[in-house]
Amino acid sequence: MEPAEIEGELAWQVDALCAQTDPEAFFPEKGGSTREAKKVCGACPVRQECLDYAMANDERFGIWGGLSERERRRLRKMQQG
Repeated sequence: MEPAEIEGELAWQVDALCAQTDPEAFFPEKGGSTREAKKVCGACPVRQECLDYAMANDERFGIWGGLSERERRRLRKMQQG
């Protein structure tokens, strides 16, 4: 990550609770549990910024802003709807 990104568009990541936990929890194997990741997201002060980033950048893998890829896809369809 470039220093300019940390100060700009991605500055919210500094406060992300997931940065202090095991990243594997946010990228479970197919059929794996998302419970732990979503629990961390639920208490995260930058959850909305994270979700906004994932939606804007079409993130296809992992838990972002408390939502799985399938949940983000559903949200995107509802927003376009």
